[in-house]
Amino acid sequence: MVCWLVFVTLMLMFDTHRAQECEEMTDLDLKHSLSGTSLTVRLLLYTRVNASCAQLLSHREPFRNPRFNLSSPSTFLIHGYRPTGSPPVWLTQFVQLLLQRRDMNVIVVDWNRGATNINYWKVVDNTRKVAANLTDLIQKMKEKGADLGSIHMIGVSLGAHISGFTGANFNGSIGRITALDPAGPEFNGQPPSERLDPSDAQFVEALHTDMDALGYRDVLGHIDYYANGGADQPGCPRTIFSGSQYFKCDHQRSVFLYLSSLNGSCPITAYPCDSYTLFQDGECMDCGRFTPDGCPVFGYDAVRWKDRLLQLNQTRTYFQTNKASPFCKFGYKVDIVTWNQKTHWGYLTIKLSDGQEEAQVELNHKSLMFERFVESSVLAQFDRDVQPVKEISLKFCTGKGLRPSKKLRLLRIRLTPLQNHLRPLCRYDLLLEENKEVTFRPIPCEDSNF
Repeated sequence: MVCWLVFVTLMLMFDTHRAQECEEMTDLDLKHSLSGTSLTVRLLLYTRVNASCAQLLSHREPFRNPRFNLSSPSTFLIHGYRPTGSPPVWLTQFVQLLLQRRDMNVIVVDWNRGATNINYWKVVDNTRKVAANLTDLIQKMKEKGADLGSIHMIGVSLGAHISGFTGANFNGSIGRITALDPAGPEFNGQPPSERLDPSDAQFVEALHTDMDALGYRDVLGHIDYYANGGADQPGCPRTIFSGSQYFKCDHQRSVFLYLSSLNGSCPITAYPCDSYTLFQDGECMDCGRFTPDGCPVFGYDAVRWKDRLLQLNQTRTYFQTNKASPFCKFGYKVDIVTWNQKTHWGYLTIKLSDGQEEAQVELNHKSLMFERFVESSVLAQFDRDVQPVKEISLKFCTGKGLRPSKKLRLLRIRLTPLQNHLRPLCRYDLLLEENKEVTFRPIPCEDSNF
């Protein structure tokens, strides 16, 4: 009897020790990718109680884990293709920022065994199997009374389509799906049943950062964000000589942009627009026509615009970012009226100064047309918010160095801030000589209501 009690005590101590152990994401390497891996799905549970120590959540008996609270919202974080087998570098920060936002169950879906394979098409096949695994778990949650509307699935690349397949199995009753640069290869051009689509959840959002390579090109959600046009991201290498960053930087930028939205210190406004060109031309800055609250803020807080977005079905939006955190830019709509006899074409460089700091932007995405008494508009996005603006510098160039220098006679230039509800800045009757910087103090616009 004594021996039996000792044995039971030791087993209880062993089980308690195991329960306290921290689980980690499966860590593989290139040799696993070359040989291929069979699919294994592990669910790593984080809560505010164990924010830095993951607990393994059983697929068959998830409710035996005392940390798993069905009355709390649940967020599933699903990675994508892992050609080198290493865990995502962003995983820990993502979990921590989610838990800082609210008390929830964060479930990291570790399918690294199955995602690590040099054969991408085999990994694509596994996405359906991962979705079936998650469907089984969520079905158990539903049977125990969980609110499917409180489930948020965040999928990166292939993880976005896994989220879609899972949501489709519940006829779109899952609350929210966030797709971070959803995978394009093998999904571009596919019908909605073969990829993520708006019917997969009550609210579906997709961020595009690498649509010309690893990402999906067309709209997939109720709102789609095209950062910097959706393809090349600032700060990412443009040549193959930069190594692995050339292949993954644009694609991975989607995660870091979303992380910045969780941080909340530098919000990014997303402007509904039909094209990136129209956005750059300043044609889509009137946010009052979108909702009384204006244009949506990209990222975690976009759900505030959910009702309006659902009315519009699918909304394409654009924004620009800096090359590193803080990613948010500060925009001005620039309107120019000239009084030259002849029409001129050219580019502008604008610099703002508060007397100590400066912010500069080159408006060179296309040659601007300056026609007499016709207002030309363009969007100027600065890398920082310089306030108050005490001086503005302008430089005009045609880009045609061998021709005689031009002079641009400005009847008026008006800079309207797009954030912070600040008053527009103007200057009247200004002469710009080509390639010569002119600095002036702005004045309140004569037609301003401020």
